[in-house]
Amino acid sequence: MTRIVIYTTATCPYCLAAKRLLGHKHAAFEEIKVDGDRAARARMSELAGGRTTVPQIFIDGRHIGGCDDLYDLEREGRLDPLLAESEART
Repeated sequence: MTRIVIYTTATCPYCLAAKRLLGHKHAAFEEIKVDGDRAARARMSELAGGRTTVPQIFIDGRHIGGCDDLYDLEREGRLDPLLAESEART
C-alpha cells in the first residue's frame, strides 16, 4: 500500500486543498500536524530539504513538495502513475 505522509497546520488553505485532492484520489494518508510542535516542524524541514512551509507531502518516502507541486503532478498526468507505481511495489 502506498504510504503518503502530509505535514499540515490547521488553518492552512493549501493543506486543505492538498488533502482534498488526495481524498478525491481515494488515497489514504497520514497527516502530521505541526501547529506549535517545533520538533515535528524541524523534522519536516529536515526531510523536505530545508523547506519550512506547509504542506509538505511525501509518497513512499519520496518528497513530492507542497500543494502546488502535488497539483502540478495531477495536471501533468503524473500523480496517478506515481500512486500506481507505489502500489505495485507492495
